Amino acid sequence: MYAVIATDFNTEPRLAELPVPEPGPGEVLVRLAAAGVNPFDSKVVEGILKGQVEHAFPMVLGADGAGIVELTGPGVTAFAPGDRVFGQFMDIERGRGSYAEYAVAPAEGKLALLPEELPYDLAAAIPTACAGAHDFVAGTGVGSGDTLLINGASGGVGQVAIQLADAKDVRVLATTPPDTADYLRELGAVETYDFTAGPVSRQVRAAHPDGIDAVLDLFSGGTGETGEIADVLRPGGTVVSSNTAVDPEAMAARGLRGLNLYGAATPETLDLLAEAVRREELKVHIDHRAGLAEAWDALERLRLGKARGKTVLTVQDRW
Repeated sequence: MYAVIATDFNTEPRLAELPVPEPGPGEVLVRLAAAGVNPFDSKVVEGILKGQVEHAFPMVLGADGAGIVELTGPGVTAFAPGDRVFGQFMDIERGRGSYAEYAVAPAEGKLALLPEELPYDLAAAIPTACAGAHDFVAGTGVGSGDTLLINGASGGVGQVAIQLADAKDVRVLATTPPDTADYLRELGAVETYDFTAGPVSRQVRAAHPDGIDAVLDLFSGGTGETGEIADVLRPGGTVVSSNTAVDPEAMAARGLRGLNLYGAATPETLDLLAEAVRREELKVHIDHRAGLAEAWDALERLRLGKARGKTVLTVQDRW
């Protein structure tokens, strides 16, 4: 099979030919039709988890994917060959991922059945970004009438977070480049702020001098970097970071609640999100498609901040 692999940390991934993996007990082998691309995929190669977990090289990149169950391992009852499925496939310790023609995943906890109405590329865009948005919005604790700022709202996670918060009758503020401001308002943002025009905290504070209820920070990257954006919060407000950029103790000293959260793409959450997409209650915008051979270029596009939605690799078009 063809797959996109990294041979070590900080090496440029390349297309390679590997043996088709075999599913072990409790596992399924999926013939992938599409793979979702996330910034975390390249961060793994950069060593974000180095020293925390063992890494097996060569490593197949990618977490998200959608396809058809090809084989089931011993003890699998949840799925059968021919089932359409989607979910997460990354297994760093075994060098497994979704940027490949075939991938193995546990039958329990990582996959869900894919509704017939949803195409594979759309399904591959759901797991990490949409489950993350779901959990991050829930983590802020916002409800009807509250005001939430989503910092870094123009990408795939932010776009979904806007819709999920809006569905809770939350007043959503969003930071975005000018080219996506109108679209984010269509999704439910009531105010947008151009982060290229000056410090966002200053812009938001000018419009909301009494402060707002919560911030979902999808942009700040290093520990403690959420300090400035938290200036927009009222006393007792909450800031949630998707990039481990919150210092909870520093936030507590300011009378604020700070959380670093990770999305959990459980089968239950995947089912909920797929149903919302199927019913057209949730829009997942794919703004870039590429083949397997273009995977690294696609990741670089994300790193450079060019994404205006989700990026998906169409596995059949690897050339």
